[in-house]
Amino acid sequence: MLTSFAYMFLLGIILSAICKKLHLPSLIGMMATGMLLGPYVLNCIDGQILEMSDDLRQIALIIILTRAGLSLNLHELKSVGRSAILMCFVPACFEIIGVMLIAPPLLHISLLDAAILGSVLAAVSPAVIVPRMIQIMNQGYGTKQGIPQMVLAGASVDDVFVIVIFTACTTLATGNHVDATSFINVPISILLGIAVGFLVGYLLTKLFQLLHLRDTIKIMILMSTTFLLLQIQDQFPNIPFSALLAIMSMAIATKQFYSTLASRLQFRYDHLWVVAEFVLFILVGASINIAYIQTIGVLAILLLLFGLLFRMVGVLICLVKSKLNRKERIFTMIAYTPKATVQAALGPIPLSMGLACGNLVLAVSILAILLTAPLGAFAIDSLYKKLLQH
Repeated sequence: MLTSFAYMFLLGIILSAICKKLHLPSLIGMMATGMLLGPYVLNCIDGQILEMSDDLRQIALIIILTRAGLSLNLHELKSVGRSAILMCFVPACFEIIGVMLIAPPLLHISLLDAAILGSVLAAVSPAVIVPRMIQIMNQGYGTKQGIPQMVLAGASVDDVFVIVIFTACTTLATGNHVDATSFINVPISILLGIAVGFLVGYLLTKLFQLLHLRDTIKIMILMSTTFLLLQIQDQFPNIPFSALLAIMSMAIATKQFYSTLASRLQFRYDHLWVVAEFVLFILVGASINIAYIQTIGVLAILLLLFGLLFRMVGVLICLVKSKLNRKERIFTMIAYTPKATVQAALGPIPLSMGLACGNLVLAVSILAILLTAPLGAFAIDSLYKKLLQH
């Protein structure tokens, strides 16, 4: 296992450095590392690491969301409040509808299979978007208009919404009944997650103000608390509760009630992210099987482009009454396109359930990661200084 980690980090550092020299996002090098070392090419990653990949990716996602919460200023977010709320579900709905319109005639699948495919594709990737929005906020681009804050918050809730839709569609595909409570649980899950996280964050800040602890110990307490929140979500599946939103909300509460501590913790979480980023994207790359993509090729690319076009229309609708100018709206549309972690997690599920669309969903999910993650990251990195006000 240790040898595998050595290969992963060393090759990942080399390929990431090459990508930076070519003015490409470093995550391309990390994903390429995973693809080369993964089970479908050189098979140099220990099986135990691959078995733990879901947990390792979860830890990386916790670090991402905590960093996001520690950076998020609620007062700045209020300036685009209505648009931020709409961004949580409208673009995803538009993308699902777009896929449902074009997938049946293009790929000869049923409307329900198209809905499953659309619900997998509709989620954006916090792993790609959140670190870039934090970087943009730290550099002072678009913050007065609340653009990176809006994208950051919307991307986090977007995933919760999409996962609920995906669960409902796969339940229908297996012949089970889906009632109205499945959809009513969406807002309950979001609101309960935010409320619990904010309460826990408030209590932790009071504890940290009372006790003199090193920042390293405080991070250990925060990380342990986030693990417990995830465990609560898993142990009580009948309770609509989003642990991921609770995690980000907990960090936002820390920012609100103890801003000096939040600044110090954000600096240390930035260091944690350096390692977590390598682990996350290398393992995402390791899950990619290029052979699947050859079965659908150009048709899948057309499907993805059509879905992204619908998503961009959804983003534009969210911004109708906002004060953003044309350049800022274009940036928001581009920033809301990268996909990676959710597709890597949900893509294999229909196949494991024995659904007829399983191979197709997995192949298109892989293609979505390969195309939108690097291209979206490259577009964000290249354009934010040109499209946003400093």
